[in-house]
Amino acid sequence: MLLKSTTRHIRIFAAEIDRDGELVPSNQVLTLDVDPDNEFNWNEDALRKVYHKFDEQVEAYSGADLTDYNLRRIGSVLEHFLRSLLQKGEISYNLSARVTNYSMGLPQVAPDNQ
Repeated sequence: MLLKSTTRHIRIFAAEIDRDGELVPSNQVLTLDVDPDNEFNWNEDALRKVYHKFDEQVEAYSGADLTDYNLRRIGSVLEHFLRSLLQKGEISYNLSARVTNYSMGLPQVAPDNQ
């Protein structure tokens, strides 16, 4: 059985990706899919921060049972981390996305300096 955690912007699978791009269940490897619907505009630095946060969370759960509950907790932490990146302006909404729903709050608009 494939264990997974799915939030709006974070998907974590207890699986490896094979050569055909298919997920193969694994008890040793976690695979992270960030922003699968391309709701945000990303840069390499912001993505690195998300993967680093993911690695920290996985390390914090080292030795714990691999359960869907633990995966959901990691996914929840990462979802909140994405919100913090958006609030700091390190990522922004992709206005060309298939659906623009502002799931992390309304975009910030810089005030006019008149």
